[in-house]
Amino acid sequence: MGKDRLPPLRTLLFFEAAGRLLSFSAAARELACTQSAVSHQIGWLEADLGTALFRRLHRGVALTPDGVRLYEATRDALDGIGDAVTRIRDRRRPGVLNVATDFGFAAGWLLPRLSALRQLLPELDVRIVTMQTAIDLRREAADIAITFGHGHWPGCEAELLFPERVLPVCSPAFRASRAPHAAEGAGNPADLSSLPLLHLESVGPAAWLSWGDWFTLHGLPMPAGGQELTFNNYPLVLQAALMGQGVALGWSPLIDDLMRDGHLVSLLDRPIQTERGYFLVVPSRRGTDERHDRFRRWVVEESRRDGAAAGP
Repeated sequence: MGKDRLPPLRTLLFFEAAGRLLSFSAAARELACTQSAVSHQIGWLEADLGTALFRRLHRGVALTPDGVRLYEATRDALDGIGDAVTRIRDRRRPGVLNVATDFGFAAGWLLPRLSALRQLLPELDVRIVTMQTAIDLRREAADIAITFGHGHWPGCEAELLFPERVLPVCSPAFRASRAPHAAEGAGNPADLSSLPLLHLESVGPAAWLSWGDWFTLHGLPMPAGGQELTFNNYPLVLQAALMGQGVALGWSPLIDDLMRDGHLVSLLDRPIQTERGYFLVVPSRRGTDERHDRFRRWVVEESRRDGAAAGP
């Protein structure tokens, strides 16, 4: 087939996002457009090919056999383009290390430690790329990712840095006025049902613990209604907690410095720990690079130091 018979690249990008996320709405959020724009592009592609690529379900979509075939080909092609672009950028900008992570980890753990990293690796130019959606190193213009999940990323190697450990946290003033029993060491999970909760918005199924999960793990129903606030990134959730707006779920190590300095306090002394966590992720197929290896060693050493300081 000649290149004049290929669908437009923009249409294939829409199709790839929808096929990967299995949701037109999630694809629209990732591509910063409307759901109708995604639906229009997919409809045009299906009409051009003369076949259905998706089955429309009550919630989300599913790829048809033809859709799976085209998705795999599109994904592999975009992966190849991404690898070529990365190699070209690396040659033109020696000493640059692109690190992808989420807003919470960047603000709560990585940024406060960059000065120490600069002293250790002064020749390295670290560029941090933040996003709240799932990070896929096969598509992102990044060399390394520090991302949250179960530890399995296709085509990548992952090393656990921090297990998911979660506590409900708030400002000292909020605890003193709204939950005085917790300050006396008598906090109870059921007490949180009557307090305003601060939520982190999720695109698609939440990768991290939600308030609904937290109440379920304590054998409690999720409170109906109430004074709730929802934010689309974690630093805003913590900022609202610091301002006394409600109770947030606090992830270690993202809240450790704020807890240590007394800016945030816990309402319970029993953290929930899951099998998920923050992982250092690198593509398996990329060659060795001394800059990358030194950064990886630094991150792992810092995480182990923090883990030892936090205790069990």
